[in-house]
Amino acid sequence: MARLILSLDGSVMAEYNMNKERYTVGRLPDNDIRIDNPAVSGHHSLVINILNDSFLEDLNSTNGTYVNGKLIKKHALQHGDVVTVGHHQLRFVDTQSSDSEPDEFEKTMVITPGSAVAAVAAKKASAMSPPPPPAPTPKAAPTPNPAASSAAPPLTRPMPPPGSTSATGEHAGIALPKAKLQVLSGAFAGRELELNKALTTLGRPGVQVAAITRRADGYFIVHVDSGKPGDYPSVNGTAIGEQARKLADNDVILLAGVKMGFFEG
Repeated sequence: MARLILSLDGSVMAEYNMNKERYTVGRLPDNDIRIDNPAVSGHHSLVINILNDSFLEDLNSTNGTYVNGKLIKKHALQHGDVVTVGHHQLRFVDTQSSDSEPDEFEKTMVITPGSAVAAVAAKKASAMSPPPPPAPTPKAAPTPNPAASSAAPPLTRPMPPPGSTSATGEHAGIALPKAKLQVLSGAFAGRELELNKALTTLGRPGVQVAAITRRADGYFIVHVDSGKPGDYPSVNGTAIGEQARKLADNDVILLAGVKMGFFEG
């Protein structure tokens, strides 16, 4: 179902499910989406839902209606569009199309693998990897038993085929639960990002960049770069510093001015 998320200065104020045919936006109390602000006209704009499509129309408002920074009279809404009415923003989220269309949050906050910033993130993530476990101490060979020489040979476990992973192999152990980030503030509030890669680099170069790495013992966040010294991302209100920080379910991350929740499962 499509929805509109109302925000002001990056803070989410309300959310509206588009389950009716018409929604009016304006300052007066009879609007479906009321924005009590002098910069908003009494009846500022109109959203019409027809089957799976939504259309926005400006109702000759004083200050105009903008979509993604452009003044419009009529506009076919697409997933991720940001409608500006006065000083407020209405982000249009269409869950039916979000899987097939590019995610604006990913294009804005996720650093492309292979870039210089992503390379620095990979280097930092590898530097925090745990050292390999010590080699097991070799055991002394058992004393041969002459009486057992005529017995049947002991059973041996067959070797796994090439390319497979044995129960004691590198990738053995309890599988990590799935995890995701959900944006909690700003124009992208409500967007989700699956953490299904070994390394995910997030942020805005020159402002603040961090990496989330998926290891055998959990998910970790590490600071990569920032626009000024000592400006680190925070988890639950505490700056992470230069050391990697292990993430727990329901942790709240603040990175480059965007608040995100970390959720497992």
